[in-house]
Amino acid sequence: MLGKLRNMATIYLMKDGKFLLLYRQGGKVVNDVYTGSAGGHFVESELNDAKACVLRELEEEISVTADMISSLTLKYITLRLVNGEIRQNYYFFADLISEPASELTSNEGQLKWVTPNEALELDMPFTAKFIVEHYIKSGRYNDKIFGGVATADNVIFTEMP
Repeated sequence: MLGKLRNMATIYLMKDGKFLLLYRQGGKVVNDVYTGSAGGHFVESELNDAKACVLRELEEEISVTADMISSLTLKYITLRLVNGEIRQNYYFFADLISEPASELTSNEGQLKWVTPNEALELDMPFTAKFIVEHYIKSGRYNDKIFGGVATADNVIFTEMP
């Protein structure tokens, strides 16, 4: 029986119609691909609070605090079985309304603002690619939360009631 879980949260920051993506370098799980603006694993105190996890990661990785964003919204919760472990990821989206005094940088890799069309052309982790595609095509036009289950070649989304 499988019992190993990996709980993660990711945030995609938006500004002027563009996504802030991170070309993650040197990661243990994800490396040399574009990911959300910030994200990572839950610490024990966050196991029941995905929002706390994503806000902590956002501040740790790119020095953006909760007061610098607006419209923070949980849009996707996904499940994927990888190497005998169930990976559960919470995907948030938010608008960046103010930036740190210095240029945005990350301790996890290189940040880049991209248009939705550019985002679709970038190499991303398997599930993230489907999240970004779904968000661009329909997710950004409503206030729904979607659940997604990864298959061998797709992520199947369903609107959560």
